[in-house]
Amino acid sequence: MAVTRFSFVGFLIRFVMALVLVLCTYNPSGYSWYHWFIHAADRLDPVLVFAAVVLLIGWVVYVRATLRSLGPVGTFLAVAFFAALTWVMIGYGWLSLDNPTIFTWVVLTMLAAIMATGMSWSHIRRRMSGQLDVDDVDED
Repeated sequence: MAVTRFSFVGFLIRFVMALVLVLCTYNPSGYSWYHWFIHAADRLDPVLVFAAVVLLIGWVVYVRATLRSLGPVGTFLAVAFFAALTWVMIGYGWLSLDNPTIFTWVVLTMLAAIMATGMSWSHIRRRMSGQLDVDDVDED
């Protein structure tokens, strides 16, 4: 039976895991799978390929859960929300486009937030509305 309790800690765990996934795939520090691949002498190195498969599995789990939970419209609205938030941060001078590294970190963090929201949305909606999502029903 699935756990029905949901808390901020549950969301935070999903967010941290999404952030790890995003930043392991790419980040501006130069330490990511992308940079490892670009600078690899042998791009068919078994460990490099294994890491790619692990990351791909993570991405499929998060993206699929986000699309199933939020749907296309909800996913679009989540992206629009974080894009508008970025625009507000730029408009008020809290974020500058003069430093693309900081901007990239912010965008990657917001991508993780979108995926964490998608992973958590069924729990959040149940708490707000009392409605339960049922995708798969087992027949006896």
